[in-house]
Amino acid sequence: MTVKAELIGIARKSKSRAPMESLDQVTASTDLGIDGDYRGKLRRRQVTILAEEGWQAAINEINRPDLPWTTRRANLLVRGIDLPREKGSKLVIGTVTFEITGKTDPCSRMDDAASGLMDAMTPDWRGGVTCRVIEGGELRLGDSAFVIETTG
Repeated sequence: MTVKAELIGIARKSKSRAPMESLDQVTASTDLGIDGDYRGKLRRRQVTILAEEGWQAAINEINRPDLPWTTRRANLLVRGIDLPREKGSKLVIGTVTFEITGKTDPCSRMDDAASGLMDAMTPDWRGGVTCRVIEGGELRLGDSAFVIETTG
């Protein structure tokens, strides 16, 4: 059985440390990233994307399967895809194209949420990736996700 890579979570926060707001759909733009998210003006870190598989591995490691993915404070949650680990790689979700700008390093806020979560998020890029939007559009839960293969 083939697993469809898809968008299974959308969230944003209006300012640093604000609670995460879960959404069913949102606009993403090259100017502001995720509409209404405070990080949008940060050119290299407009959007953060988390893979469900990495999140599950981390919360299982600390025996906290009850933690919602928004604890990670990422904007998008995808399932069934290996997130690119090279800067400049392209990822398409729905009609939106993202350029990977780096690894999302977990911070001490993870341990504030659950003891040991910061260390559990560190290996294998479990914390996800940071991106910038290079082609805007609408994002909806259930949108397909895929990596654009680039030739060196």
